[in-house]
Amino acid sequence: MAIVTPGERLGLNGEFIASHGTVEIGDHIYAAVVGTVTTTPSESDGERPIIQVVPKSKRNMAASIPEVSSIVTGKVLRVNPRMATLSIMVVGETPCADNFQGVIRVQDVRATERDKVQIYNSFRPGDIVRAEVISLGDSRSYYLSTAKNELGVILATSPAGATMIPISWEEMVCPKTKVVENRKCAKPVDAGK
Repeated sequence: MAIVTPGERLGLNGEFIASHGTVEIGDHIYAAVVGTVTTTPSESDGERPIIQVVPKSKRNMAASIPEVSSIVTGKVLRVNPRMATLSIMVVGETPCADNFQGVIRVQDVRATERDKVQIYNSFRPGDIVRAEVISLGDSRSYYLSTAKNELGVILATSPAGATMIPISWEEMVCPKTKVVENRKCAKPVDAGK
């Protein structure tokens, strides 16, 4: 049983039936919460097995503290023209029992064309983001970066309430309204790799 974080690919729609703690995007099923992946055989013959993510309770979470070069997953709390502030939920593959904050400064969003980056075109409040810790920062927040291909927004919700689908490395589309919004999208990473 593998521990997964939001945005990790669990399998194809044709292989499993998505259940609690998962989300279907396109042809794939992704984790929507931090927890353990479980598969249950279907009750009738010939049907696909059911896949779900069982959330980890805070009592069972090991104490994990972000360190320099750790990969973290967090939720965007607020954005301003200079930075996005995140609540760090996961360090590596270990859920956080304590509250940690991180900031992604405008110069740490992308590796190229740093002068053209606008935070609001990269992140929005509520987005789930995968980032790397680049510095312990100040007394309040860790400094984070999304300057690698596999780092960036891994889960976003549109104003219509639908899970957005990435269509390029800098755009996501709402499947309900077909409205395209700018984001710094993360390259999908397979669970277990």
